[in-house]
Amino acid sequence: MSSPPSGPFARLGRALASWRTGSVVLLSFSSGLPLALVITAIPDWMRSIGVDIRVVGLITLAQAPWSFKMLWSPLMDRFTPSFLGRRRGWMAICQVALLLFTASLALLGAHPATIGAVGLITLLVAFAAASQDIAIDAYAVEVLRPDEQGAAVGARIAAYRAAMYVAGGTAITLAGVWGWPAVLVGLGLIYVPMLGVTLKAPEPEEHPVAPRSLKDAIWLPFVGFLSRHRALEMLAFVVLYKFSDQLAMALIRPFLHDMGYTEWDRGVALATVGLVATLLGSFVGGAFTTTMGLGRALWIFGGLQAFANAGYALLAVGGVNRPLMYAAIGFETLTSGMGTGAFSVLLLRMTQKRFSATQYALFSSLMGVPRVFAGPICGLGSARADHGHALLDEPADQRWLLALGKTKPGIRGAAIRQLEGLKWHGQLGITLDDQ
Repeated sequence: MSSPPSGPFARLGRALASWRTGSVVLLSFSSGLPLALVITAIPDWMRSIGVDIRVVGLITLAQAPWSFKMLWSPLMDRFTPSFLGRRRGWMAICQVALLLFTASLALLGAHPATIGAVGLITLLVAFAAASQDIAIDAYAVEVLRPDEQGAAVGARIAAYRAAMYVAGGTAITLAGVWGWPAVLVGLGLIYVPMLGVTLKAPEPEEHPVAPRSLKDAIWLPFVGFLSRHRALEMLAFVVLYKFSDQLAMALIRPFLHDMGYTEWDRGVALATVGLVATLLGSFVGGAFTTTMGLGRALWIFGGLQAFANAGYALLAVGGVNRPLMYAAIGFETLTSGMGTGAFSVLLLRMTQKRFSATQYALFSSLMGVPRVFAGPICGLGSARADHGHALLDEPADQRWLLALGKTKPGIRGAAIRQLEGLKWHGQLGITLDDQ
């Protein structure tokens, strides 16, 4: 019997055809639904029935569990449900809770007197959803083989965004026709087939031993990672690799505004062109990570991201040029998506399977930390560029370009230099090359 083809594209084909990949991708759709419900649909619903905008703002605080999910992730490493195993068991529990909480919202909120209950159930939805994310991410770490991770990452992001579209914009549109109670019941029922995916999803080939105590579940994930050679430099890489993209995204909107583009232009560029390019880039980045190996993918896609603002340099030279503006946004978001695809594979391989819930939650939270500071840094950087280069009398587009040019390549280079100094293969137990 001849062995199956071993070339990179043959491996990619097998990865895409794997039920392990398919189950992880489908479960990512279940992750995207509640996020859009909490941050988009419910605030729109509350405002449409006349709830005070200040109260609507308070309800949006219900998204906090996603930011703090690492606090209870050790519980999901330590304790194993009595059915379906440590990961699928928690997923099933969370999906049943999401079904019940989402459907129960249909019974509330028709009158302002029930707004407090809506806020409480929204918080419960967010807590169950964040817990589901912990379980699904940990499952992906444990079930996917190395040559399946790249293909799964890109498809996961696409499924996640598709679910956000369903529970966000599509839900709001349908609510205008059928009403919010019917829409909320429908969103809740989507978790029924998602629960079926959980029941049929394959178990990981390896079954790491769970921590023996809650203390071990809290302490050992940190000790296990920090005991690796040059672990702090690796954490710095996690923080810095996408930092420049976060800074750039904080500048793009005001840059386009100051260049004279209308709300329609900016909306099409960021919500349509940018979204499509991000999804395409994530899928291409993950797929090519499978074919070229993780180490090469991080270098190549990181390099592309470093020069992704070249389109903005051309854009700043002349006046309003919509085709060039769409091309610049598309190039920026495409390369950012490619970097995200490779970087997400890195996070999967950094995570120890025994503590996959806690460590992956920690790494993904660290990746998002710079986003909190991107806005203030960009504002201060732009002001400093104005002062330091005597551009107070120059057009605003040139000042925004200067800020973009000064922040993006330097920070990207610092992140990639971290990779250059690390001998990760063997020393850190991470395979950077799939070949």
